[in-house]
Amino acid sequence: MSETLHSLIAYCRENHRVCPLPPHWNRLFEMLPNRKRTALGWEPPLPLILEAWDNTPAPLKTLRVVEHLEWAAAHGALDDVGRFLRGLPEDAWLHAI
Repeated sequence: MSETLHSLIAYCRENHRVCPLPPHWNRLFEMLPNRKRTALGWEPPLPLILEAWDNTPAPLKTLRVVEHLEWAAAHGALDDVGRFLRGLPEDAWLHAI
């Protein structure tokens, strides 16, 4: 079955999930095709890890994950990204509660 953007976003929000923990989120980012450095940073934007992890509220982390999922969908990588995220154990995710 092919992954859809809507179904993967819904999955990433189930169980009060916010985002993958930093090492897994970095791996997700590395899976995104056609990433590129720009004058203002990166396209798509970098995951909110390292210094940004402690200084970014959960809703903004969730929005950034959605940006990464949208990028994956637009660049033909949604199935691979979906398999990766659905294969993560629950303790590999940050949860809102």
